[in-house]
Amino acid sequence: MDAELNIAVLQSPGSLGEPEERLNWLEQTLMRHGSGAYDIVALPELFLSGYNVGRKLKERGEPADGPSSRRVADMARRFCVAIHYGYAERADGGLYSSSQTFTADGALASRHRKLVIPPGFEEDHFVSGAGCVLFEMNGFRIAPLICYDAEFPETFRHVCETGADLVIVPTALSSQWDVVARNLIPTRAFENGVYIAYANHCGEEGDLRFLGHSCIVGPDGRDLARAGRDEEVIAAKLHVDRVAASRKRLPYHADRKRIRFEAV
Repeated sequence: MDAELNIAVLQSPGSLGEPEERLNWLEQTLMRHGSGAYDIVALPELFLSGYNVGRKLKERGEPADGPSSRRVADMARRFCVAIHYGYAERADGGLYSSSQTFTADGALASRHRKLVIPPGFEEDHFVSGAGCVLFEMNGFRIAPLICYDAEFPETFRHVCETGADLVIVPTALSSQWDVVARNLIPTRAFENGVYIAYANHCGEEGDLRFLGHSCIVGPDGRDLARAGRDEEVIAAKLHVDRVAASRKRLPYHADRKRIRFEAV
């Protein structure tokens, strides 16, 4: 029987302030969309702290099991939905751009630390994580990556060859990088035969303007849902058998091993 997963991406306003305001926004958004409407919802990179907030990143950082995470876990239980979100994680004397998932019963399902810190202000605040994880839900194997992680073909190839059917990517993509959301993310889906949920902020935060354009992309590289530039909730029903069908039609993972680079 074909496994199905109802997923939503919550494109949140960059203008949200302190973590309390952000958590209130999440709670109100889940209230509007009804308990049990989705199996899982995905939120942007550093949703809890904000992205372009300078020194406030450290102030708003929390341990993985901090008070904000406990409130998210409680919301997951109350609204019967798994929640995947980005936050600034204080650990090991440093700060990580991290994401984690709580299931609909409030249990921790995954935790991921951003693998590659991009050039720019993030280098002043964050240290790199290591390793990738998969978790299972409704017959899907799901891998988290964060923003810049997804722009490397190697990371996608790794999680997909490990077994991912869906990759969730919280991001904080600015308006100058529209090629990533419009072209690169669908390409990653197509070349790996995998679903992608790409969750961005919208609007402005300080002097940074977010692109918006969160999307859910099928394993054929085509959009199932795509947001505009404003606050929005997008959703799609995913079918796990379409992953296998895409990879059978175009077996890139298997065929790449037959490529010979030495002279014949």
